[in-house]
Amino acid sequence: MIVSQQKPLEELLVSLKEYNKIFLVGCGECATSCKSGGQPELLKMQAELIAKGKTVTGFCIPSAPCVAAQIKTELAKNMLALRDSEAILVLACGLGVQSVKDNNRLTQATIPANNTIFGAVMDAAGNFYEKCSMCGECVLDITAGICPVTLCPKGLLNGPCGGVNKGKCEVDNENDCAWVLIYKELEKNKKLESLKEIRLPRDHKKSGKPHKLLLNK
Repeated sequence: MIVSQQKPLEELLVSLKEYNKIFLVGCGECATSCKSGGQPELLKMQAELIAKGKTVTGFCIPSAPCVAAQIKTELAKNMLALRDSEAILVLACGLGVQSVKDNNRLTQATIPANNTIFGAVMDAAGNFYEKCSMCGECVLDITAGICPVTLCPKGLLNGPCGGVNKGKCEVDNENDCAWVLIYKELEKNKKLESLKEIRLPRDHKKSGKPHKLLLNK
C-alpha cells in the first residue's frame, strides 16, 4: 500500500495557475484506501476547483493508474475530454502521476495533487503503518519478521544503539526500540543464539536508484 495525502488547495492552485481546463485522475486502490484519490475526493476536488473559477472537463478512476494498461484504457475512454483539457491533475501517488504522464498520448501538463508519504500495511481499523523501506536486501528472516531498517531510525543491523531507554527509542520515546522488539520475538521463539552472529553492513548498491525489474525482454 502506497500512502499519499492531498496537498493543500492553495498549493494546487499555484500549480494550476496557468491552466483553466482540468481533467482529474484518481486511483481505485491505494489512494482510495487512504482517502486521497477515490471518488469522494475527486468530486470534492471538482467542486473546489469550479468554485475557484476552473473548468473540470471530466475525471476517471482507474483501478491502478500505475499499471500502464489500465491508465491507457481509461485515458482512451476519455479522449474527447482530454483533448479539451490543458492539464491533468492526478490524485494518486507519485507512481500514478508518472504513469499518467508516460502513457498519455497528448501533451498536457501532468500535476500531482498528492504528496507520497510511505509504503505501509493497513490494520483492521484502517490505520496505516510504515513497515518496509524497500531496501532491496530483506533481513526479516534473521530479525523475527521485524524490520530494523524501517523501524529503527538509525537502521541498525546488529542491535540497539546506546540511547535505548526502558525499551523505548532514543529518537522517539513514544516508540518501542525495534531491537528490543526483535529480542523479545527471538526469545519467544528460542532463537536468541542468532543474535551472536555479526551482520555485514548493508549492500547499498541494492538500494541504488532507479530500480528496474525486466520480466519481459
